[in-house]
Amino acid sequence: MSEVADRVTRVAADLFDAAAAEGARQSRSAKQQLDHWARVGKSVSTQHSASRRRVEAALAGRLDIAFLNTEEGVVFNAEIDAAIDESLANSNYGAELAAQGITTVALDENGQIVEYKTDGTTTFLQPKHRPDK
Repeated sequence: MSEVADRVTRVAADLFDAAAAEGARQSRSAKQQLDHWARVGKSVSTQHSASRRRVEAALAGRLDIAFLNTEEGVVFNAEIDAAIDESLANSNYGAELAAQGITTVALDENGQIVEYKTDGTTTFLQPKHRPDK
């Protein structure tokens, strides 16, 4: 059996945490669990069975999801969840809202509250401390 070298990659923190928890239950490391999930997902998503074609049709809007069976519904929901996660990870909603004239407030990567103004400027907001009662 030939060894395949691993490549360094980044994994979403929530997936890593879930893999660590599930891996502990399955006597696998987090990496081994992620590899397992990836292989299972690859196998499922590359199947060209009638069920897979039905899920793909539902994802494309050509089949009402009410016509999917339970197992197909699980795969459909997993595909939708993954698409939402990917969209959130690859979108800059602050910039999109600013382009629409909407000022936003969010936490930055350091946990600081930042106001993002529509002109592209930012202001770090300080939490107001209430006096002790």
